[in-house]
Amino acid sequence: MAYQTVNPYTNEVVQKYNNSTPEEIEAALAQAYDLYQSWRDDPVASRTKYLHKLSQYFTTHVDELAQVLVTDMGKLYSEAQGEVAICADIAEYYAQNAERLLAPKSIPTIAGQAQVLNRPYGVLMAVEPWNFPYYQIMRVFAPYFAAGDPMVLKHASNTPGAALAFEKAVQAVGAPAGSFKNLFLSYDQVSEVIADERIAGVCLTGSERGGRSVAKEAGQNLKKSTMELGGNDVFMVLDDANLAEAEKIAASSRLYNCGQVCTSSKRFIVTEKNYDHFLENLKQQFAAVKMGDPMDPETTLAPMCSKKNKNKLQEQVDEAIAAGATVYYGNEPVDLPGQFFQPTILTDIDRDNPAYYAEMFGPVAQVYKVKDEAEAIKLANDSHLGLGGIVFSGDPQHGAEVAAKIETGMVFVNTYLSTLPELPFGGVKQSGYGRELGDDCIYQFVNQELVVKNPQAGLPDNRFGGLIAPGLIKD
Repeated sequence: MAYQTVNPYTNEVVQKYNNSTPEEIEAALAQAYDLYQSWRDDPVASRTKYLHKLSQYFTTHVDELAQVLVTDMGKLYSEAQGEVAICADIAEYYAQNAERLLAPKSIPTIAGQAQVLNRPYGVLMAVEPWNFPYYQIMRVFAPYFAAGDPMVLKHASNTPGAALAFEKAVQAVGAPAGSFKNLFLSYDQVSEVIADERIAGVCLTGSERGGRSVAKEAGQNLKKSTMELGGNDVFMVLDDANLAEAEKIAASSRLYNCGQVCTSSKRFIVTEKNYDHFLENLKQQFAAVKMGDPMDPETTLAPMCSKKNKNKLQEQVDEAIAAGATVYYGNEPVDLPGQFFQPTILTDIDRDNPAYYAEMFGPVAQVYKVKDEAEAIKLANDSHLGLGGIVFSGDPQHGAEVAAKIETGMVFVNTYLSTLPELPFGGVKQSGYGRELGDDCIYQFVNQELVVKNPQAGLPDNRFGGLIAPGLIKD
């Protein structure tokens, strides 16, 4: 696997990197495991102070860190600054809340005085994607660092600059050596690291294909894993929706980050009452984008991250058209040197079309006309994926009731789908399992160790085979 930064706007090869050597991998694992051993009895506060500093680092180095994202994967500079900002928020959230979340919990029981201790789990391996190069790392690093789990990273091959910048940030705030280490691994090396007895678990965000591969390796080695995979999210417009409000965010919900977002609105499901007006408005917004230099504040649509991904998206569009889809707008060549893809709207996609179940990872919208709300819900749930979604309804409570009928991990009613440190993030079906962010995510990789002590001097009198059986206890 070749790790290199190729600027998607200029097509310039910025820098290439060699794969990590076996010696470098061994040194990283040994250092991380030694740190885990030393952290097992340390208070949470001994680590959260570094998260606070890391939050400050991301805040004070926002321009420098954002520039790396623009160069690595072509992100708009303004969007890159936003990604750096949310990373600062995530680090600060766990800096402030980890002690509370990881405090021992007492359990009422006849067995004695019982507590669950949230202990470090072990060294974790993170396998992360290129579309949000810092954010994807931070949302697993921050909570598990607080919990006492050192981390090694295998980042995407086209964003090595961001991986190194994140590692530099962790080092700059004085976090103990071994807390976080980036490794440029081949696919075979990924398998070897997962199998290593010092690795306790794996966090992955990526494609369904990548998730299956890593989950298989983790399962074969009895390692716990969390998977955040693809999405084919709906943007549902019901009969009573405030159409003007829905149309305000429709285009941006698809085109943000050039549409390269797992939780982008990819399937627009609109009742026939609103369909024609919504479709025409979406076309006007798509036509109004300005493609160009991601550093230029006037640019509103960045290039795609790579030629490979652009070509894959074009193949998906071509296959959809060949199977009967209609190009309502777009699908024309862009006369610019970078990896630009004209925003495209596809309609008339039936269930036999390969696009129906596909995730199109770029600025392509599928728009479906449905008769009513029941048909909208049925279409929304006819998907192998279930990550996020948006519902627009004139009655927010009714919108929430519809949202609850959608088989997915997250639904936002009458607003953008957003990510915040306090909100759990994750999906169902082939969109993966486990949750990141929020309060509960921190327990994905802690050892919830039960300790029960007998408050009296001797052993209990009533025992059955060494186990207390409540139904058999006699006074």
